[in-house]
Amino acid sequence: MKKLYISVLTLCLSSLGGATWAFCGFYVSKADSSLYNQASQVAIARDGDRTILTMANDYQGDMQDFALVVPVPVAIQEDQVRVGDPKILDRLDSFSAPRLVEYFDSNPCDPPLPTTMNEVMMAPQAAGRAEGRAMADADKLGVTVEASFSVGEYDIQILSATESDGLETWLNRNGYVVPRGASSLLRPYIRQNMKFFVAKINLEELAASEYQKLRPLQIAYESPRFMLPIRLGMMNAKGEQDLLVYLLSPRGRVELSNYRTVNVPSDVEVPVFVKQEFGDFYRDMFQTAHRQEAKKVAFLEYAWNMANCDPCAADPLSQEELKEAGVFWLDYPTAAPNRGNPNFAPIPRPSNGNVFITRLHVRYSRDTFPEDLMFQETGNTEQFQGRYVLRHAAQGDLNCAAGQEYKRDLVQRYDQEAQTLANLTGWSLEEIRRKQPTVEVQTQPEELPWWRNLWGSVRTNVNQWWS
Repeated sequence: MKKLYISVLTLCLSSLGGATWAFCGFYVSKADSSLYNQASQVAIARDGDRTILTMANDYQGDMQDFALVVPVPVAIQEDQVRVGDPKILDRLDSFSAPRLVEYFDSNPCDPPLPTTMNEVMMAPQAAGRAEGRAMADADKLGVTVEASFSVGEYDIQILSATESDGLETWLNRNGYVVPRGASSLLRPYIRQNMKFFVAKINLEELAASEYQKLRPLQIAYESPRFMLPIRLGMMNAKGEQDLLVYLLSPRGRVELSNYRTVNVPSDVEVPVFVKQEFGDFYRDMFQTAHRQEAKKVAFLEYAWNMANCDPCAADPLSQEELKEAGVFWLDYPTAAPNRGNPNFAPIPRPSNGNVFITRLHVRYSRDTFPEDLMFQETGNTEQFQGRYVLRHAAQGDLNCAAGQEYKRDLVQRYDQEAQTLANLTGWSLEEIRRKQPTVEVQTQPEELPWWRNLWGSVRTNVNQWWS
């Protein structure tokens, strides 16, 4: 029997000092998921107890070796599973990615413009006999096949189990090469009476489709548990893994309840040359912040209402795209009847189109994140974004007095930007300064003592009177 190696990637899915400005500026570039070689992406749209979970499957190996095992709170039926648009997670990533913006100083020697233009934003295939044997094996091992169906290019089975050893044996006998020690990680999910969503690739369906890559899988279910299981993804992990979670809510931010959430360093001025090295900058900055927090926090990279953005790293998602991402409350009426007491006023519901996105970036390992991610909805609508500012120096003639004063301030600003960049990334301060532009400042004339200034004034007046 062909062995299906459950990959780390798919298992992971189962599982400024100085002046301050408003969020505006010329958008330059973004730090999206492409910065991380093994960044898994998950979108979770949730309102009340209803959840729609979208998982990206950017599997790179032989498609016949692909397998996905996802613990889920309830048994899933065929009508609760669909394949999604492969572009939707890319859109969520682009919209919410940390961004680099830039401003341009005006020349202090030029007369002021009527408006401050520099502040305007630029804006499983199985034969019948083999399936029968598998069902018999399942009974002996305490495994129940709750459902079996195909959706698009995926063949799916929903399993429940009474013993983790039996489930591990069943998976191995049915072609899934489960890493040693899986039983101990499966046991907590079984104790919680969770089910297991198991998917393989239907090679014939994939060959007949127009898609070159696997499309994301989308699962809808209702459960009071608001969680994302990540422990299975650590079974055969060879190091830390990155997980980007896009949480869509009608009310506000979604937060972790069992781990601290920390804002990624943001709203700092960095040297202009970072524009050409933004990917390296963000990777090193994130790694430095991750170490400083003992590698045990989730970082908030973005929190904003989907209706707008400032500055925009990508256009906000349309209503059709939001629905593709799992947002199911767009067509809700603005109020629902109060079933507890019909004499009372209707219960308010979120207005149409009210979608708040929270982007969390988790870098985890078995030691630093021993528990699954547990979430909670909040009414906090405070906006936040990972945002890094470039300020270009003024151009043109700066020989006036105000221009010379501006240059002296510019020297101090460059020094502060270099210190900030070194602290954020761990880069060499000397190397940073070498890459910064030099500023030539005229030497100020030596200030004369007061009595010499007084004598000069008297002498000038006498000369004028005498003439």
